[in-house]
Amino acid sequence: MPFDLETAAHPERLRRVAIDPVSRVEGHGKVTLLLDEAGRVQQARLHIVEFRGFEQFIVGRPYWEVPVMVQRLCGICPVSHHLAASKALDAVVGVTGRGGAHPLPASATAMRRLMHYGQVMQSHALHFFHLASPDLLFGFDSEPQRRHIVGVAEAHPEIARQGVLLRQYGQEVIRATAGKRIHGTGSVPGGVNRLLSDDDHALLKGQAAERIAWAEGAVALAARLHESEPALYRHFGEVPAMMLSLVRPGDGAMELYDGVLRVRHADGSLLLDGHSDQRYLDLIEEEVRPWSYMKFPYLRALGPERGWYRVGPLARVQNCSHIPTPRAEAARQAFVAAAGGAVAHGALSTHWARMIELLYAMEVIAELLDEPALRAGELTASAPRQGGPGGDSEGEREGIASIEAPCGTLIHHYRVGRDELVTHCNLIVSTTHNNQAMNEAVRAVARHYFDGRALTEGLLNRIEVAIRAYDPCLSCATHALGRMPLDVQLSAADGRPLDRLLRDGDGRCTR
Repeated sequence: MPFDLETAAHPERLRRVAIDPVSRVEGHGKVTLLLDEAGRVQQARLHIVEFRGFEQFIVGRPYWEVPVMVQRLCGICPVSHHLAASKALDAVVGVTGRGGAHPLPASATAMRRLMHYGQVMQSHALHFFHLASPDLLFGFDSEPQRRHIVGVAEAHPEIARQGVLLRQYGQEVIRATAGKRIHGTGSVPGGVNRLLSDDDHALLKGQAAERIAWAEGAVALAARLHESEPALYRHFGEVPAMMLSLVRPGDGAMELYDGVLRVRHADGSLLLDGHSDQRYLDLIEEEVRPWSYMKFPYLRALGPERGWYRVGPLARVQNCSHIPTPRAEAARQAFVAAAGGAVAHGALSTHWARMIELLYAMEVIAELLDEPALRAGELTASAPRQGGPGGDSEGEREGIASIEAPCGTLIHHYRVGRDELVTHCNLIVSTTHNNQAMNEAVRAVARHYFDGRALTEGLLNRIEVAIRAYDPCLSCATHALGRMPLDVQLSAADGRPLDRLLRDGDGRCTR
């Protein structure tokens, strides 16, 4: 596709700069820039260089294994995959969606929702305090040796303490509902396998008010950062894009566990609303490009060039009609007012939106802890199987579900054969939705900061800052904390080395 700066006319004549790997993100990716002899950027790409293959090796496995297996996609948000798979496979065991004849028991719904909002909270706290705050608090050109959570703890001990404990609270919610902080087993097709214990309820309830206050403080911190440098925070990595997310059916309120799809144009006008995730294939198409293992989704009706979009906190906060909790809604209104009613598209605005969602998640957790269904009730639904023996002619059953993972909309789609084995799997994960938007952000930063300038660690860090704002799960597997080595080489058009910048594991840079 003819996207500006995606493909240079004569790459063999250009100098190549590589950022490999991109650090302080999950997984392994690299950025390549091709520069002409004047040092002007002619091509900029974010490459995802890992091949996971989950959609293939899940095929042939018993369907009941899938909610546990797919958690290995991601070391940071395994709960999102765990729940998306469970929701999709509910249909395989005959459990119907909202308003159906055989709904999920109230206790199972409450436990899953509590698990999910705990996941959102811990992931947002991890991203903002551990990964992004060093850049935001110290500056993009600050000493690399300070840009980590320990540096934040030394300079801003109370901010770091609250950030760590906010994440810990989210992890405790996950442990209490899923059995473990990472890769738990609490959700199963058709329900859950546990209720909340009295001890865990007392633990979480006792800390909830303090964590809400800290979450409000995190929103205030993000707002102050924007107020300190409004032009930078509004325009850095700014990429006008359509916005896609789930919203609550009926009133369009923010809803992260279960809803309908809504899409807004980049100018904020509504393009589509109330679209069922069961018909996602009518809405979304995926394009493959030869230089990346990650696909490029787009709205089928608009085509690849005009149909790409953004998901995640910045899209969700501006796509919903309101947030159904008082503190987060007040924060959302302040966010909208700060932009003067315009739609915010700057990469750094995502951090403010993310903290609004952190507050929302904490308010929802506090509300859920008042539900008696968390501690008493049926674990699983009893429902007649759909399809299978006596079902359709192929004996095949199908399940589709979506959920709002911390970094964006997540879709799971399975088919299960008569023998209970998975025959088809299609996953569109959050970072995949954001692929074009992230590439455009890299190009916006490269175009603004790199043209004709000498390489510095601070310039390279700006590229990574733009990518980090999307909180990408590049591998959806393990987390790469930002102390990774970096080797950038600048070569002349004839291949002659001109410059080389090395960053070692402790952040020191040498030429």
